[in-house]
Amino acid sequence: MIVDLPNTTTSAMTKALVKIREEGGAVALGRVLTLIISTRLGEEEEAIEAANDASREHPMRVIVVSTSGNADDHSAARLDAQIRVGGDAGASEVIVVRAYGDAASDKEGLVTGLLLPDAPVVAWWPGEAPNVASQSALGRIAQRRITDAAAATNPMVALNHLIDTYEPGDTDFAWTRLTLWRAQLAAVLDQPPFENITAISVSGAADSPSTALLAAWLQLQLEVPVDLHLSSPSMGATGIESVHLSRPSGPVELERTIPNIATLIQPSQPVHHISLPRRSLRDCLAEELRRLDPDILFGEVIQHGLGQLDGIAALAQSDGNAPTTTEEQS
Repeated sequence: MIVDLPNTTTSAMTKALVKIREEGGAVALGRVLTLIISTRLGEEEEAIEAANDASREHPMRVIVVSTSGNADDHSAARLDAQIRVGGDAGASEVIVVRAYGDAASDKEGLVTGLLLPDAPVVAWWPGEAPNVASQSALGRIAQRRITDAAAATNPMVALNHLIDTYEPGDTDFAWTRLTLWRAQLAAVLDQPPFENITAISVSGAADSPSTALLAAWLQLQLEVPVDLHLSSPSMGATGIESVHLSRPSGPVELERTIPNIATLIQPSQPVHHISLPRRSLRDCLAEELRRLDPDILFGEVIQHGLGQLDGIAALAQSDGNAPTTTEEQS
């Protein structure tokens, strides 16, 4: 069911929700958190679809705040809203608030009356994130704040910016996309022979913040300098491409040369082909909603690991597309 509320107010939205609750009963009550999605006008549907899918694991109220994103928007102040429940909202209830003109100036005020009482709040920016997520209007009321450096105009600049702005509760989908890579590498190192890693090489695209985070995580955990190789997307590079770990008995190589499939090569073992798909928005969002406490490991990688990675600062100052290796930076 979809209820349209053109030229409305927050009070009218609340009354409409109460009416739906009275008519639908418990179907409108069993929510465990509020997810606030901040998007630009016309860019809401992909994020809503991901939230609807994730809601089957995390029943929630989804509030989408959609604005022009233009500080010079001088259109007449107006709020248009839409409430979606039932089959149009997965296991959630979705409130889409489209704000125009001065009505978009107070995002916190737009959502305060719509929050679930006594429930955690998670804020998500699928596109460009605010300069400091934790100090933004929506970030101040959220326990968890989700950004996506890969969606920024310059992903490496956005990633490097997190070093200075990180606060507990912040996370980024560039980190969430690493879960399968980190799990596979950890599983390899948990098997004999239990030897020290002597050298690490990570390769990927120059516009892939996940590649830089993977290198920072490996360097922080294994205490071995990482040789980071980044190639221009114009050369066909996409995302993370490979990780090479050197140890006395021989190298361990994990490479993804074709979509969704990685090749694992280890000494004295047959070659293994492993499912390693690129994670969807739904997968990333569902994983981040499983925890509402700060991701301590992500904080350590951002605050300590990323800054120690050779060449990352220089890359962030470039256009983010030039071929770069740490050897060239030294």
